Amino acid sequence: MNLTISGHHLEVTPALRDYVTTKLDRITRHFDQVVDVRVLLSIDNTSDKDRKQRAECNIRVKGSDIHAESNQQDMYAAIDDLMDKLDRQIIRHKDKLTTHNSEAQRRMMQEMQQQ
Repeated sequence: MNLTISGHHLEVTPALRDYVTTKLDRITRHFDQVVDVRVLLSIDNTSDKDRKQRAECNIRVKGSDIHAESNQQDMYAAIDDLMDKLDRQIIRHKDKLTTHNSEAQRRMMQEMQQQ
């Protein structure tokens, strides 16, 4: 798994890097076929003072790409929210793959029984 963590208008400290990698362990625990992960942490310089910290992530898994982003007042809260979104998307992707495979196996078994 290739992991890239970058910052825009922000220096990525070792503490932020460690926090992101520990949170990403939850993603790889659910789905181990992750090829590439790109995390972008940034501070938005907009007039909206409520949601200034931004975290976004692109995950390339076997079969598709998954993207999520989160805006919060605190960077750690934005990372937590981002990982929750990614976790739900990864679980949904994995369910689609396993459901699809099990239907194909059932069809094969039915065809074999009919012969």
